[in-house]
Amino acid sequence: MRQTISFVTLGVSDLARSRAFYAALGWRESSASQPGIAFFKAGSIVLGLFQRDALAEDANVSAAGTGFPGFTLAHNVDSETAVDKLLAEAVVAGARLARPADKVFWGGYRGYFADPDGFLWEICWNPFFPLDDQGHVQLPE
Repeated sequence: MRQTISFVTLGVSDLARSRAFYAALGWRESSASQPGIAFFKAGSIVLGLFQRDALAEDANVSAAGTGFPGFTLAHNVDSETAVDKLLAEAVVAGARLARPADKVFWGGYRGYFADPDGFLWEICWNPFFPLDDQGHVQLPE
């Protein structure tokens, strides 16, 4: 299997609300979106928003369940100031601040917000993983 992720699709409770939230963060929706699903280019992957019940049905699983989903999404930026700025923008757009930004023992700086469906986003500056010209994280080989 090739080492890549093509899409991350979030099962959301209110597709219109989620579309508006990500638009308020400055994300541009693709013309490939349909009434029942939204697509956003996110670097080398696509972020999809799909109605939660419909996504569960598509995967042939139950839509029941709440709480911590066992994963977070992360957006790396190029400075501590950028972390603070993006967290503030997310809150203005309707996010809940889950963890204010602070320094991490390993030398980075991060904070978390939850989108309208509670999906956790880490906003992080990592001095050991610089960003390239396209904003992609550069991992050591």
